[in-house]
Amino acid sequence: MRWLLMLLVVLNLFYYVWHQQQAPLRAKEVAPLSLLQNSKHAIRLLSEAEEPVSREPSAVSKPEAVCLFLGSFEQEGAAAEVEQRLISLDIRSRVQSVDAAAGTDYWVYLAPLASRQASLRQLKELQARKIDSYIITQGDLANGISLGIFPRNDSAESVMQRLRDAGYDPSLRELTRAHRSYWVRIAQDSRHLAGDALLQRLALDFKGLQHQLMPCESIATPR
Repeated sequence: MRWLLMLLVVLNLFYYVWHQQQAPLRAKEVAPLSLLQNSKHAIRLLSEAEEPVSREPSAVSKPEAVCLFLGSFEQEGAAAEVEQRLISLDIRSRVQSVDAAAGTDYWVYLAPLASRQASLRQLKELQARKIDSYIITQGDLANGISLGIFPRNDSAESVMQRLRDAGYDPSLRELTRAHRSYWVRIAQDSRHLAGDALLQRLALDFKGLQHQLMPCESIATPR
C-alpha cells in the first residue's frame, strides 16, 4: 500500500512538471502608473477646451467735426463784430486768424563774420560805397549785413551783381510773404441756429461775406 501511495505522488509530480513545460505562464505587461496619470490629464472634453481668442474689431475713427465759417475779414474788428452779433443770438462762435502765402520776397545779405567788430567794419565800408546796408541784430544771421528785401528776383540779382563787382560775396534767401485774414467759426452744435435768413442778413450788413463748411480745426489758431 505504501508503494502505491508513493507511486501516485510521483505521477502527480510528473504531471505537474509536464504541464508547466507545455503551457508556461507569461507575465502581463503593465504600463507605468505615471503614464496612466498623464494620459488621464491629456483627455479633455470639448467643452473644457480653451475658447479661441476673438479679435476685437479695430476702432472705427470718428468722422471729423465740421463747422460753419464766416469770412474772410481783412480787419479783426469786423470779424469781432460778427462774432458778438452771433453770441447775442446764443450762437457759439469765435474769431480765428489764418495766415496764407501771398508771394515771395528776396533777401540779399552778407553772412556774419568772425566777430561783431569785423561785421561793423564791413558795414562802414559798404556805406562808404553808397550801398544801403544794415546790421542784422537777431536770428541765425545775427551780425550779418542786410542789403535789402526785394519783391522781385531780378531786382535782388541786380544788387548781388553790384556787390560781386565790388569784391563781396552776397547770398540770397527767399522769404514767404504771408497775408493774414480773419474768420468767424460757428461751433458744430450751433450750426442749426445759423439759418439762411440769418446768413442773408449778415451778408447785407457785411459786404463780401462768405460762408463755408470746413473741418473745425482747418483754420489756424484762434486769437
